[in-house]
Amino acid sequence: METLLALDQGTSSSRALLFDRHGALLAVAQQELIQHYPQPGWVEHDADEIWRGQLQCAQQVLAQAATLGATVRAVGITNQRETTVLWDRRTGRPLHRALVWQDRRTAERCEQLKAQGCEARVRELTGLVLDPYFSATKLAWLLDQVPGARARAERGELAFGTVDSWLLWRLTKGAVHATDVSNASRTLLFDIHRGDWSEELLALFDIPRALLPEVRPSAGRFGMAAAEHLGAALPISGIAGDQQAALFGQAALSPGQAKNTYGTGCFLLMHTGAEARSSSHGLVTTRAAQPGAAAQFALEGSVFVGGAVVQWLRDGLRAIGGSGEVQALAESVPDAGGLMFVPAFAGLGAPYWRPDARGALLGLTRGSTQAHIARAALESIAFQSAAVLAAMNADVGAGRGLSELRVDGGASANDLLMQFQADLLGIPVLRPEVIETTALGAALLAGLGEGLYAAPEEVAGGWRLQRRFEPRMSRDEAGARMAAWEHAVRQVLAA
Repeated sequence: METLLALDQGTSSSRALLFDRHGALLAVAQQELIQHYPQPGWVEHDADEIWRGQLQCAQQVLAQAATLGATVRAVGITNQRETTVLWDRRTGRPLHRALVWQDRRTAERCEQLKAQGCEARVRELTGLVLDPYFSATKLAWLLDQVPGARARAERGELAFGTVDSWLLWRLTKGAVHATDVSNASRTLLFDIHRGDWSEELLALFDIPRALLPEVRPSAGRFGMAAAEHLGAALPISGIAGDQQAALFGQAALSPGQAKNTYGTGCFLLMHTGAEARSSSHGLVTTRAAQPGAAAQFALEGSVFVGGAVVQWLRDGLRAIGGSGEVQALAESVPDAGGLMFVPAFAGLGAPYWRPDARGALLGLTRGSTQAHIARAALESIAFQSAAVLAAMNADVGAGRGLSELRVDGGASANDLLMQFQADLLGIPVLRPEVIETTALGAALLAGLGEGLYAAPEEVAGGWRLQRRFEPRMSRDEAGARMAAWEHAVRQVLAA
């Protein structure tokens, strides 16, 4: 039996998953990742912990593959995007903890660049906004704050990468320093139209080009994982950032198709084909996973705190013992009791782009309980995603908005949340049989890269529906709910 191994390195955990050629999940291993918060607004990961945990997960799944008599044809990598790693090319050791995509320490630098009038040109080249979410200002911070780093970078002694590049480097024992177009397009350093690093942007952010990885399409052989790591020399033949991988895994390969991933954050992407469609409503333009030579694009709205709000209920508020308990707690009350929760723990992303925003729980009374807070927290995930979809529909124009939304990620298993999402959007929400579409997308890209599939269309044929959530709420009520959400957001932004 031929199988594909996906390495799914996320914000809260590292996982390895084994799929057969038809996309059925055969085995999985997972390790949680420690989050470091050295100061308010700062979020870091230990890059060596990422590597060790990801390797151990891969080895556990490969052991399970052996018991199944499975042959692993190829390895795919998908990763938390924008998270920035800087390491020594000779020793392979990181110079500092990785700066996570949620990290806001460079907000002031982004505001300075905006004040200098740089944002329009940056957006023209990259499709992105000037925000600490993306990698460039994080990398510049590391070069300036780690003693001697900038001089060493200019001498070619250091390497930068998003997490995919870091894992690829370690798996190949330093033989390959590369990334794919989907990850490169999240750095603020990549010209998405030319498909190459921009000398203009490198100069703007003061980044030596010698740091940067080679950029390749998302499917194709990147290198060979060393036998000492995985027990055999296996080809690494697919790489994509987690959200682009999920778009591919959802078989949303044609213009107008979209998916929303409910992970630590929520990320709604609409495929726009060969057109780099610009946004006037707070979204970004990004490169989609590229299975061949032709560039592919997507519109994206990023919600910084999605499923992370459930982690907060568990670890911060201690309202639940495990994430799986949140639906039962939320369903123990008929509604949120007038509460509105704006979970701006790391600022607000699309369509607001306010890194200075902070979270708020509005409408508290003596009758408010943990159950009401849990329900408001779940509803906040759907409200934020609905705001992104409204912006997306405004960008694409009348008659071209979404007619359905495919969903995935851990929180998509929550029926209460998915029904509320369909109610707010007024369109069906479709949950596939395999909600691990981020990992599945990486596996399918690897299969394409090794010739296991003849074309992307063959991959798309394997998508299967598990449940369809139809909207039940009237459009008037949904509109009133969204108006209440936007009022709450305005109160937060005015604070």
